Amino acid sequence: MTGTVLYETDGAVAVITLNRPDALNSFDKEMRADLVEATGQARDDAAIRAVVLTGAGRCFSAGADLKAGFKTGAEVERIINEEYKPSLVNITEMEKPVISAVNGFAAGIGLSFALAGDLSVMGESAFLLSPFSSIGLIPDGGATWLLTAAMGSKNAYEMAVEGNRVPAQRCKELGLANKVVADDALLTTAKEWAVNLTKKAPLALARTKKMMRQAPALNYADAITNEAALQRLCFDSADSKEGITAFLEKRAPKFTGN
Repeated sequence: MTGTVLYETDGAVAVITLNRPDALNSFDKEMRADLVEATGQARDDAAIRAVVLTGAGRCFSAGADLKAGFKTGAEVERIINEEYKPSLVNITEMEKPVISAVNGFAAGIGLSFALAGDLSVMGESAFLLSPFSSIGLIPDGGATWLLTAAMGSKNAYEMAVEGNRVPAQRCKELGLANKVVADDALLTTAKEWAVNLTKKAPLALARTKKMMRQAPALNYADAITNEAALQRLCFDSADSKEGITAFLEKRAPKFTGN
């Protein structure tokens, strides 16, 4: 990585930090590539059980760096599919919970990365912003799907086309954030939450995430069937046996991910 993204570990938690604070963590080519590498590293490291994604400095991310200049729509399409999509898919498909810790604001493609996390903590003065309609564009990076899944088509469309700031507390009300905390407690809160998640059964977290991501595309009956198949795998795991034994013995379980 070139330094536009920082990757740090603390026990079983990885912290990934967008690190172009002087440019409000706007995405250039290097940061897009670095984030693919960082999210891939977190995905593939068996020692990591939870991930925190945040931004350095004043904000989470202001979105794409428009100063970099894009010449054609075809170039934009390629960049979305080849340079943004891989890291977004790494976040949504890795078998570990990802917590977005949103400081300042997340706008444009930065909004997509904030929403892609499985869980979200926002600083009390933070906000989300979809500015695309003001520059003749549409939300991208999966934002249309993520917004609609979280708060329904009417609220999602309003946020997308009005282009107004959505404050942290309103984000929590709309289902876009789980927690709102004091700005100076944001990263500590996100890390503590991540640490608590590392104490849960990794296979259970991974398969619950898989089902939650699949759920919007399934009908109710198929959801039951898919849950049953994954439940069978979980029940036959060493972690399930350990969890049940620990419960009966009234002690804390020691999960290994097997």
